[in-house]
Amino acid sequence: MSGILAKNLSGMEVMGADGGEIGELYNVTMDLRTGQLFDIIVEPNEGFNPVALDFETDEEGRVHVPIEHVQAVKDYIVIEQ
Repeated sequence: MSGILAKNLSGMEVMGADGGEIGELYNVTMDLRTGQLFDIIVEPNEGFNPVALDFETDEEGRVHVPIEHVQAVKDYIVIEQ
């Protein structure tokens, strides 16, 4: 995700590599000292089952996608499932 400003990611749609809509970017976790990114946190669309992704979810049902599963960031974020 080099060259993308964090403010441009806010609210961006997240899709699977198969083109299926998953949800909206909620947040990004990172190490503040090094700048290393850990996860993107996705607020799943209503009706989407986050268990289908096989990633960790939090108590609010948001999906924590490890950054190594992010394939592309353009008009939307594409993740490999």
